[in-house]
Order: sequence, then structure tokens, then C-alpha cells
Amino acid sequence: MQGTLTSTGRLSIRKIPARKAPLSWRLKNTLRWEYIWGWLANGTARAFTRVTGVPCMISELRAKLIRADGTVIDYGVLGRRVVTTAFVNLMVDQLITETSVWGDFKYHDSGEGSTGAAVGDTDIETTDGESRATGTQVESAANIYESVGTISYTSTKAITEHGLFNTAATVTLLDRHVFSAVNVVNGDSIAFTFDFTCTAGG
Repeated sequence: MQGTLTSTGRLSIRKIPARKAPLSWRLKNTLRWEYIWGWLANGTARAFTRVTGVPCMISELRAKLIRADGTVIDYGVLGRRVVTTAFVNLMVDQLITETSVWGDFKYHDSGEGSTGAAVGDTDIETTDGESRATGTQVESAANIYESVGTISYTSTKAITEHGLFNTAATVTLLDRHVFSAVNVVNGDSIAFTFDFTCTAGG
């Protein structure tokens, strides 16, 4: 007995883009005074640098919610600002005596605090109880430092703040953002993208 068995098939690939966050959330977040002020301040700083040559430092935080089933929801820009006094002080210290912590601003933390971000912040307000994520460190442009860190959640939470640090616990906070709640449940995660732009002057 003799025979031949063959099989054929076709494989196609289609990119499924991330869904945008609900319109109600986008309106609520962008109409906050802190968001509006950050947008105005960053735009003004860029323009002021172009006109006067005075250097500036600005930041921006974006996020994507990754559901446990793999669905991705793009929340876009959560906010802009606030570079902390603690970071600026450390930067000056590092120009005098460099230490290893200077190149380690890649630890992302999130929380449930709602008090507006301020330059005097040294930590997030209310911890979410999850471990800090160790983010990537890249140059998205010659003068832009970028770190992407994904925090996984083990219970239901309303995430309203984010901070970037230079160790896995405490130490120096570079930047803190507060935003409208991104709700998560067990198995969800949030990929935070932090951009820090330094413009030259002269």
C-alpha cells in the first residue's frame, strides 16, 4: 500500500493597533490644570530657549495599559513636568564627585496618591505595593533620555501617580507625575515611557 499525504496553508500577519483610552478619560486628564500648565510650560520653555539661548530641562510621561488578555490600551501623554529639586541638586553634586547612582535613573514606581506633583517631592505619595520596574535606558534623540518600564499589578488598583528613581528602593526621585486614574486588576500591567529632554543654550 502506498500513498502521498500533503498539506497546504497560508499564513497572514496583520498588525492590530492599540486602542485609545476612552474619550471620557482623555478629556478628564487633559482638562486638569496640572496637565494644561505642563503643556504650556514645556512649550514656553522650548520657545524661550530658541529665542534666548537659555537651556532648559523638560519631561513627558506616556503610558500603555496591557490587560491580562493581551489587549493594549494607549493612554498617550499622562502629563509633563515635574523635574525635582532633589534631582537638580544631585546633578550638581555629580559634577563635583561622580558616583554610580548618576546613571541609574531607570526605576519606575507607581502609586495611588492624588496630591499634585511639586519640585520638592522626594517620593511618590501613596505606594501601590508593587515592586519598581527596571526600565530600559536609551537616547531617543541626541538630547533626549528615555526609559520604558513595565509595572505588573497583582490586585485591583486605581493608579494615579508615577515616579522615576535611581535605585530599586528610595533614594533620588527625578520626576513625579500625577494623572487621572488608570484602573488595573490582577494580571494587568502598565508600560510607562518617560522622556527627559535637555536643550543646550548659548
